[in-house]
Amino acid sequence: MDIRMTAERLAQQGWRRHAPKGFTGLIGPLWSRTEQGILAFGLIAGEDHLNPAGLVHGGMLATLLDQVISTASWQAVGRLPCVTIQLDAQFLSAVKAGAFVEARAEVVKKTREIVFARGELTVSMTIVATGNAVLKILQAVSSH
Repeated sequence: MDIRMTAERLAQQGWRRHAPKGFTGLIGPLWSRTEQGILAFGLIAGEDHLNPAGLVHGGMLATLLDQVISTASWQAVGRLPCVTIQLDAQFLSAVKAGAFVEARAEVVKKTREIVFARGELTVSMTIVATGNAVLKILQAVSSH
């Protein structure tokens, strides 16, 4: 099974380039598409994403999990900013350079102040990492 993806193949599957600001913009290029109203992310693993063993760095995978989980939470609470206060990640399989890593998340529960969510990363429909997170909802900042 060919796990390598090209920009052309991704575009044919409905993915588009996603250019987030700040730290997350440094991990890409990221791809995104809306699936059932929720934003999914993808990343073609490159040489810059590898650890000394030649596999995608666990910190890179955790960052991608955090990105997709926080985005799903942000969408679920009416686009109020959410910050991660806990993230538990489980790495199930190594990811090699060239693989297209897909990231999806769902909100499990939300209260007025807290969101509980989970996410998973897949390569060719095989789960390579999962994560559970608790996020704090930041209330809209007043301009007065």
